[in-house]
Amino acid sequence: MANPATHEPPLLAVEGLRREFPAGEETLVVLKDIDLTIHAGEMVAIVGASGSGKSTLMNILGCLDRPTAGHYRIRGRETSALDSDELAELRREHFGFIFQRYHLLPELTAIGNVEIPAVYAGTALAQREERAAGLLARLGMSDRLSHKPGQLSGGQQQRVSIARALMNGAEVILADEPTGALDSRSGDEVLNILRELNRTGKTVIIVTHDMSVARRAQRIVEIRDGAIVADRATEPEERGQEEQEHEARADGHEGGAPQPARKPLFAALDRLGEAFRMAFLSMRAHKLRTFLTMLGIIIGIASVVSVVALGAGSRQQVIANISSLGTNTLEIFAGRDFGDTRSGRITTLVVADSDALATQSYVAAVTPTVSANELLRFGSVSANAMVNGVGEQYFDARGVKLADGQFFDAESVRNRAQDAVIDENARKALFADLPGSPVGRAILIGKMPARIVGVTQPQQGGFGSSQNPSVYLPYTTVQTRLTGTTVLRSIAVRISDDVPTALAEQAATAFLLQRHGVKDFFILNTDDIRQTITATTETLTLLISAIALISLLVGGIGVMNIMLVTVSERVGEIGVRMAVGARQGDIMQQFLIEAIVVCFIGGLGGVGLSLAFGAVFELAGAGFRLIYSSSAIVASLLCSTAIGIAFGYLPARSAARLDPVVALSRN
Repeated sequence: MANPATHEPPLLAVEGLRREFPAGEETLVVLKDIDLTIHAGEMVAIVGASGSGKSTLMNILGCLDRPTAGHYRIRGRETSALDSDELAELRREHFGFIFQRYHLLPELTAIGNVEIPAVYAGTALAQREERAAGLLARLGMSDRLSHKPGQLSGGQQQRVSIARALMNGAEVILADEPTGALDSRSGDEVLNILRELNRTGKTVIIVTHDMSVARRAQRIVEIRDGAIVADRATEPEERGQEEQEHEARADGHEGGAPQPARKPLFAALDRLGEAFRMAFLSMRAHKLRTFLTMLGIIIGIASVVSVVALGAGSRQQVIANISSLGTNTLEIFAGRDFGDTRSGRITTLVVADSDALATQSYVAAVTPTVSANELLRFGSVSANAMVNGVGEQYFDARGVKLADGQFFDAESVRNRAQDAVIDENARKALFADLPGSPVGRAILIGKMPARIVGVTQPQQGGFGSSQNPSVYLPYTTVQTRLTGTTVLRSIAVRISDDVPTALAEQAATAFLLQRHGVKDFFILNTDDIRQTITATTETLTLLISAIALISLLVGGIGVMNIMLVTVSERVGEIGVRMAVGARQGDIMQQFLIEAIVVCFIGGLGGVGLSLAFGAVFELAGAGFRLIYSSSAIVASLLCSTAIGIAFGYLPARSAARLDPVVALSRN
């Protein structure tokens, strides 16, 4: 009914309330058609034996539970029509809970526990810290602000619980057996605090089985077997002190009025920050479990990053090996193709073609080549070798590097100089037992004497390479002194770096067709070989990456399983957060962020492990190194974050859908 003095609806009104629970094939009726009205400013004790239904009634009054039937109105507002977030708002803005077992979060300090309701209410950090400290100070806890629950006595923990209940300026204080876990002295202190809160205008509802505690209230409602059997006011003599008027003080034990909530964006960011903070606190509290959860992600990310780096490194090595044939090189041969039986009779591929090609804009270097097999002799040592007659640009076109001495130059080509550059195979064949450098020594090439001017570095792989000794001479020298012909075996052309090799090949073909009038040549494009091999390595990299991604998937499933276990272990914490006003979205956000943080840190660990593997791989002398790209590393971290979202969603959703009263009962 309405308050006759103000004609306003009562603060809390229950009408025909029933609460039933399934019990196997039967239904257990806990509350039977309860009618109850509580006005603002009352101090009411609900008493009854264990199992009488008093705690269930308190849970419904505090919007922790819903009735099976009947009506429950708060200032005339029907609660059955409210969704979960609207009920959370009522718990956050209008109710404060004091539990028998305190329900404090063990990872947080006293002031951190008191602040929780204000976090969900959107109060600014500085303001909520000031208010929480003020509340604790007024409750005699100023020297225990930074203590965690495990460092506090039972009475001190209950005081923290009271301060938390007052944090958002709740108008209704619900105390469930507030003295049940305390000694008589601490219990009296808590009851005195509750009386003082009532005198400041708070509505206080105490649920207890102890009649001596109930008599401290102004009104006693007795429940037996789910029904109200008595509802009476207490006399001053029962309360043990003289009834008198007290001036209401707005800042009594509340430490000042609660600050107004901030704009929704700032409040949401604050809740997000709280979720991140709780994620790190939870990870720190369960280090081994967190590490084991991360392990699958670490291995998966390390595998993916390493495989991608390995693929990039192998591709670079393949390109480097092909560069031993010449970077972006075209090799022009006489004949229509390899195996053309008429190629030996074609005499149209001449030095003039090489000189003409050198004038083309797409050509960076060009060299005619002739070849012959000759016997090399130095003293009593001899060896068969391939003698290559080349121009001075050959070494640049082919990417050949010097190990000792120098290359011959254009003047040597013009003067038909007998200057020879030998490779490592020729050096070993002729000078294996000779100390010092072979540069400057004279050898016989067939019947022609020549002076060694340089030694090339070994060519790592590369098509066309062999273990046979090779000697490089000016092509003019070979033509005039060894072969006696002006016909070329081939022309090597290095394409400018900014010109596509396919386009250069088309241009060279058209140019030579114009010169010869007939296609009596064919072109070997080494870039085709490079593309074929790199495509193969990319395919293999993709295959191995798919295998590595499977390990990531397994790691993600592991994260989901551990997070589900975490949710089951922290049901009590979820219940406490819901009781102080956390929305379903807040709970879901917290557990989803924990999964994301675990996976992201695991991703960082995986990247670090991969980089360490690359360093070890290089030290092991594998012949090439892993090449890491920033895009691959960023992509892997995004992938680990996505795994946290994908596999953390189900546990987070499970946590958010928990019933507050069920969650609290498992704390």
